[in-house]
Amino acid sequence: MFKGSIVAIVTPFKKDGRVDEKALGDLIDWHIKQGTNAIVPCGTTGESATLDYKEHYRVIRFTVEAVNRRVPVIAGTGANATDETIMITKEAKKAKADAALIVAPYYNKPTQEGLYRHYRAVAEAVKMPIVLYNVPGRTAVNMLPPTVARLAEIKNIVAIKEATGDMKQVSEVIRLCGDRITVLSGDDFTTLPLMALGGKGVISVSANVAPKQVSDMCALWAAGRFDEARAVHYKLEPLNASMFIETNPIPVKTALAMMGKIKEEFRLPLCEMAASNRDKLKKVLKDLKLIR
Repeated sequence: MFKGSIVAIVTPFKKDGRVDEKALGDLIDWHIKQGTNAIVPCGTTGESATLDYKEHYRVIRFTVEAVNRRVPVIAGTGANATDETIMITKEAKKAKADAALIVAPYYNKPTQEGLYRHYRAVAEAVKMPIVLYNVPGRTAVNMLPPTVARLAEIKNIVAIKEATGDMKQVSEVIRLCGDRITVLSGDDFTTLPLMALGGKGVISVSANVAPKQVSDMCALWAAGRFDEARAVHYKLEPLNASMFIETNPIPVKTALAMMGKIKEEFRLPLCEMAASNRDKLKKVLKDLKLIR
């Protein structure tokens, strides 16, 4: 159902702290023109943890309206409580999002059985396509391959964003699940090896900054043009690394501000980059000819 370059889009803010819908709409149009295959609002990169419910729902609705069916919209709806996750996911369905991206519950560190019951409860309560999101570095819990395989038996659980960076784990997920679930990279630096194992693309941070290049890499690989895809991978590696020299989404929003796409605004506890890291980021963007 989902493949290629899927951007985990940033949430632009104005200087007064409100969501900058004009900038968000412009980003969405730019992405679609550049070949982005789907858009994820309200993910980690979209600073979902600092959006209140009203803002969260509005960003999803706005994105769906701005996209206007040109590509799928996968709304971030995860929370650390099952009832809350169901509530947010229901709102995403009302907004006509094509699917929900649901992060594993964070902070409370559920067991594998708890993870299974959480996702099963959401899938039963909201009949829309669900993308699992496994990111232990953020959640402090790793959703293991046997748990993913159990969840893949549920009809509307259709994909997983795998952000462990562990290709052995990815391989095991694909071995156990086969074509019952689509596996997507959750770390830009693992996109190419993950596709080599049978994954179908990436939910990307780097695509915020270089949408055409990330989309081209995925398309080249899918077309069997492996050497060309590998060349794009290596070209993007400095950018992929620079997106995480500080906590995401600080570098990516700083890069977009340098490119004139958004204002450099964050919500505390996130703040502007250190000067030394800003210089490193600027060099990477210049080398890729994304800024002058």
